[in-house]
Amino acid sequence: MSSAASSAGQPLDLLRAVDYAADAVVSKTLADKPAGSLTLFAFDRGQGLSEHTSPFDAVVQILDGAAEISVAGRPTTVRAGELFVMPANVPHALQAGQRFKMLLIMIRQKPV
Repeated sequence: MSSAASSAGQPLDLLRAVDYAADAVVSKTLADKPAGSLTLFAFDRGQGLSEHTSPFDAVVQILDGAAEISVAGRPTTVRAGELFVMPANVPHALQAGQRFKMLLIMIRQKPV
C-alpha cells in the first residue's frame, strides 16, 4: 500500500480518507500493485467519468450517496453499500446526480 493508506494492520476509514471538492472529482490511490489497484474517489454533483473501456475488470463499491453507472449504454443507479462490477472491454461511464464516494478496485489479469 502507498502512504495514502493506513499502516499495515491498522483500519482505514474510507469515508474520511477522501474529501469532496466543489465542482471536482477527487481521487486518492491506496494501492497500486501488478495484481491490481485500490483508488478512492469523491465526485461532486454533476461530475462524472465519460464513457471509456478498460482492459481489466473493475469493481466499484459505493461508500456514500449514489452513482449512475452505465455499462454498454444501460444506466443503473448504485447506492451506498452496494457493489457493482464493470466487465473488461465493455464501455462504461459514471455520473453523479448527487455527491458520491466510491472505492474502485481494478483487477489486472496476468497475461496468458
